[in-house]
Order: sequence, then C-alpha cells, then structure tokens
Amino acid sequence: MKTPNYLLELETDEARALGYGIVDRLLAYQKRLSEMPVVRVKTQEELRAVLWEALPTQAKAPLSVLDRVENEILSSTNHETHPRFFAFIPGPSNFVGALAELLRTGYNLFSGSWLEASGPAIAELVTLDWIRQLAGYPETASGTFLSGGSLANLSAVVTARDALLQPDQFARGVVYGSDQTHCSITRAMRILGFQKHQLRRLPSDDTCRLVPDLLQNAVQEDRGKGLAPFCVIANAGTTNTGAIDPLNAIADLCQQEKLWMHADGAYGAAAVFSAAGRARLAGIERSDSFSLDPHKWLFQPFDCALLMVRDRRALRHAFQVREDEAEYLQDARGREEEINLWDYSPELTRPFRALKVWMSLQVFGAESFAAAIDRTMRLAQFAEAQLREDPLWEITSRAQTAVVTFRCAPQSWAAERIDALNRAIAARMQEEAFALVLSTGLRGRTVLRLCTINPRTSDEDIVKTVETLGQSARKAMQDLDKLSR
Repeated sequence: MKTPNYLLELETDEARALGYGIVDRLLAYQKRLSEMPVVRVKTQEELRAVLWEALPTQAKAPLSVLDRVENEILSSTNHETHPRFFAFIPGPSNFVGALAELLRTGYNLFSGSWLEASGPAIAELVTLDWIRQLAGYPETASGTFLSGGSLANLSAVVTARDALLQPDQFARGVVYGSDQTHCSITRAMRILGFQKHQLRRLPSDDTCRLVPDLLQNAVQEDRGKGLAPFCVIANAGTTNTGAIDPLNAIADLCQQEKLWMHADGAYGAAAVFSAAGRARLAGIERSDSFSLDPHKWLFQPFDCALLMVRDRRALRHAFQVREDEAEYLQDARGREEEINLWDYSPELTRPFRALKVWMSLQVFGAESFAAAIDRTMRLAQFAEAQLREDPLWEITSRAQTAVVTFRCAPQSWAAERIDALNRAIAARMQEEAFALVLSTGLRGRTVLRLCTINPRTSDEDIVKTVETLGQSARKAMQDLDKLSR
C-alpha cells in the first residue's frame, strides 16, 4: 500500500507527462474534430456501468486517469467547437483561451481584491475598457466579468433597481421587454423577488423586434395605475432569430421616461468588434448597461460573460461590500485608487475570467476577431441562400446576426402536423450526428434554426448540412405518412 500523498503534489516528471499529455490530446482532438460526430449521448445505464464506483482510496497513475477521462467521460458529450454545431448558441472557443484557462487555474488566481491580485485587476479593467470603447460608452463606464449572460442580466436588473427605485417601491417596480426577451430575465425577476406581473413582455413586430409605441403605451398605462416603471430590456441580438431591437428609438423613450435601458447583448453585443456589427448595433452606446458573453461570439472557453454599465458608480452602489458586513476583509480594502473588483460584482470569490479574453486579443489582434465575426455573419447568409434553393424549405426569419430560421411546411399539411414534422427532422439530425440542428418555437410554430458563429465552419459544411437536412426531412415525411395510414 502506498503512503498517502498528503502534499497532493506530483513528481516533476509525472506532472510534466500529465501536462503534455493533456495538451497533446487537445491538439489531436482539434485536428480530428470535424470528422467526429457532432454529438454523442449515451444512456444512463451505459455511463453508470463504467463510471459508478466506490470512492478511490489509493493513488492511481495520472496518465491512466487521463485515459479514463477521455474514453469514458468525454466520449459522451456534444462538441461545442465542432464546425457543424449549429444548435443553441455555440461556444466555438479558441486554443489560446483554453491555455489561458490552464494558466489561470494553475496559479489558482483569486481576483476579488487589489491586495490579492493587483495585476489581474488592471488586466481585467483594461480588457473591459477595450470593449467600452468599441461600444461607444463614455469614460465613466466600466463593468465586471461574470459566469454567463444569466448572471450578467440579473446583475443589470439589480443595478437598475437600486439606481432608480427606493426599497419601498420594489413591489411596484415594472420591467419591460418583448416576447423575445431571454428567459434569464424572467429568472432574474423571480430570484429578486419580483412577481410575475412585474415583467411585461410586449408583442414583437413581424421581424421579432420590440415596438416602441407599444412600450410607451405600456409605461404610461402602468404609471397611471400607480406602478413604478424602471427598466427596459432591449435585445441586442435575440437567441431565437438574432433580431436587434430599435435601440435608438428605445433610448429616446427611456430618456424621456427616465427609465434604465439595458441592452441584452449576451449573444449579439460581441458584434461591436466588427464595423458591420457596430452599424447593426447603432444605439447600444446610449444604453445604461449591456451584457456580452465572450464564450459565445468572442470565441472563448466557458465560462465568460460581462456586464458593462455606463456609470461605474451605479454598479458599485449595487454590489459594494460594506465595511460593517465583512470585518475580516478590512486589511484588503486598501486605498481608494486600489480597486477591489468584488465591489462591482455579486461574486465575492471570483476567478480571473478576463485573462483568456486579454490573451486571445493580444495573440490574434482585434482585426482577426472582426474578420471572424464578419465571416460568421456571411455564413448565415450563405446558409439562407442554400435553403432557398430547395423548395422543401420556407424561411421563417432571414439571416441576421448569424442566425437563420426555417421549416419544412408541405402545403397540404395541417399546422400541428408541420410542427411534428420539424421536431422529427431535428430528432433525426441529432441521431445521425453529422450536424446538430435543433428546433425552436417562433410565433407559435416549430421551426428549425442555424446559428453559424463558428469561424472554422466552411461553406462545404453548410452545403452538406443543408443536404443532410433535406434527407432527414424526406425520411421524416415518409415516417409520418406511414403513421397516419
């Protein structure tokens, strides 16, 4: 029996072999990725058979454990970086960002206080400032890195609430958005103790955008009821269709009505890196805050999101750790110019998420990111053109912000049967695993959706995916015809 390794350290040669083994496997994985099935889901019984075991008490060879990770765990997963992963919002990552994560976790950096991580604090602030400038925000602005769009949007609602409402008004506060507003806002409202009626989801127009006239009417109606409107959620690229709300018109209304305008750009705000994207996002510079997830369209590993606020003082007011709330932190507070990032975030313990963004931008340069974003927008337009060539498909929302939706809708079929058909097509695509294309709901209909934000996706990938969709559609129609007989 081996002596317990109470230091939890590897010998240098053993540690090096494990580290190089991980890097070698990652490089091999990236090289063969496009030839792999885009998703592989094993049953719980299959996974339990190989992974459900007693707690290991004795040490094992590190490389043998690494083999198990690769063969028994990572063999049953989807591949977000796969060039034919078109479902949800892909996370196409990049290798520099992945190595930055290894460096961050190897140093085990805590980036909450200046005392513990002054270098990381400045790197995070300068990374935020680059994005601030691209978005056209003033020098008074800053932000915070968070785990994802859900926490960024929740933090935005907290900041808006604390900036514009007194505690005795919370029960009367109202937030507005369209019927395309992301579910993270609904959850944020519930977490914060708001009631369901305090989020008003207004009908969007035929391009899935918020209608300013409906918004103004709703605000005035609620004021007449003695309620306290305080925040508007403007979409800067919806998950469903990539739609961008009329940001300038919403900013005009918010300025007039003294409302906080939050632009939910968890998906789409990364387009500020591209000149074409900035043009589409015109008006975001007038918002009071916006969210952005670098782990989506800025090609970073999970997790990585940020919230940017026009006036950094509002963010600090919402989240500052008060002196009488954590006495044990008193020696870490430092001088006024020594910024403690925990004062701008709901997270006290917070990792150095900005490192992967900072390193990726240093290595590749912002022009490469702009070119990648432009390429992925063109891929969606190319996909739409390919779909239009086959009369099998009906475009339900045109390619915008790298998303296109469509459906198979035979003329003689009833609406419910068409919905069932498109769900069956998505199921077939998942089973065949050549490309992952799933369904979504749009205006009460089931449609299919392509999100093309992986810059390593080729035109050939699009062509073959559309061909595979056609094959799946025809097989699904045959199956449904058999069932109806």
